[in-house]
Amino acid sequence: MMNTPTILKKIVERKFQEIEERKALLSIEVLKDQIQANNDTPRGFIQAIESKLGQNSAAVIAEIKKASPSKGVIRENFNPQEIALSYKKGGAACLSVLTDVDYFQGSDAYLQDVRKTVDLPVIRKDFIVDDYQVFEARAIGADCILLIVACLEPERLSHLYNLAVELGMDVLVEVHDAAELQTALELPIRLVGINNRNLHTFEVSLDTTFDLLGTIPDDKIVVTESGIHTIDDIAAMRGHNVNAFLVGESLMRADDPGERLAEMFL
Repeated sequence: MMNTPTILKKIVERKFQEIEERKALLSIEVLKDQIQANNDTPRGFIQAIESKLGQNSAAVIAEIKKASPSKGVIRENFNPQEIALSYKKGGAACLSVLTDVDYFQGSDAYLQDVRKTVDLPVIRKDFIVDDYQVFEARAIGADCILLIVACLEPERLSHLYNLAVELGMDVLVEVHDAAELQTALELPIRLVGINNRNLHTFEVSLDTTFDLLGTIPDDKIVVTESGIHTIDDIAAMRGHNVNAFLVGESLMRADDPGERLAEMFL
């Protein structure tokens, strides 16, 4: 975490506090028991993306997000279950649910409610830095987790990745520059998320994805994240053979997020 951006540093510091608070309420052993008791098989997150790509369709991970640190509240009228149904109707491959409370006004309950409402695979979008959160993710029903290279040392990244896989979950590993990409590619990953938002300045440029493509092996699926707002943005990505997208804000601001998804991608 030598060069971790300031906002990310703040979030991660708070995250470690939050983990301690949660452990005091629910031990890791209880989480493990819950996972066993749930007897819930993870839905194939990567498989759902591959299925869309196999049909020459864009594979969209549609995000359910109420707020963000840079934009504040994005959607006042926020009903995660309604949004999930709308996304399914609009053709989403998978869903992303923000569970971070302090900075994104997310909730574990949103993920649980969404997963009961639709049969799409769901990624827990959070700042995962500890084993506890990986067990927690599976206990609340996540099919996939996000690991952000910018806030993890390589050894910790590898450890959390392997733990998630052991629990049957898929992993989206997120990078935002060439050095982080090289760290990510040392793992046997299938999904590489490229965040077009500079985590230091919060500026967004689609060139971040284009600039990194040349060093990504063909057997990886590139998921472009942030800054996808128009049909032209999507066309530019698809022109570079990037066909998997994580889209949140531009859909969340629409009256009917799923309808907007269908307009943009179909």
